Amino acid sequence: MDWTDETASMPVVPAIWLLIAMGLTGCATAPPSTPSNLCAIFAEKEDWYAASRSAQRQWGVPVSVQMAIMKQESAFVADARPPRDWFLGFIPLGRPSTAYGYSQALDGTWERYQSSTGRTDAERDDFADAVDFIGWYAHASQMELSIPVYDAYRQYLAYHEGQRGYSRGSYRRKPWLMDVARKVAGTATRYQRQLETCQPEFDAEQETG
Repeated sequence: MDWTDETASMPVVPAIWLLIAMGLTGCATAPPSTPSNLCAIFAEKEDWYAASRSAQRQWGVPVSVQMAIMKQESAFVADARPPRDWFLGFIPLGRPSTAYGYSQALDGTWERYQSSTGRTDAERDDFADAVDFIGWYAHASQMELSIPVYDAYRQYLAYHEGQRGYSRGSYRRKPWLMDVARKVAGTATRYQRQLETCQPEFDAEQETG
């Protein structure tokens, strides 16, 4: 269930480039207006809480960890892609990887997810599918690498480097990546604190349907 080597060698794409890409591609669902506050995200995107809770029940991965990884990967841009390479500054070339969507999953990794779960119609630009993918991947990292699903720091390293890359310690040669993983862990901690204040309300809304 590893990422390919192209992902293991890629730097993290700055969120600003993902937002620019969203503007260029047009009609995708807009990202939440307050991405730093999980309660505000779920209040604005009414179906996202139910999807995240479903993924947590399925894979055991806390909602806060799922959402912190997604925030880092795509800034919640549905059709995010890595920026293109350019020749001479104006001739468009290919993209550095096939990463796409909310979860920035590669083609091959997404296909393995579909095959493993039977969700053959799952799409990377669908939030519910993407958050389920993140849960699936984190669960696999727990099973294969003994990384607790609540450990956002190590989960993100495995998510970025792939399980084989993580087991080889490839991240140790990338101080910038460890810095990003610490940022993801900080976001997960903040999201968890926020969620504790609003989760009862969202759960009540789910129950009353």
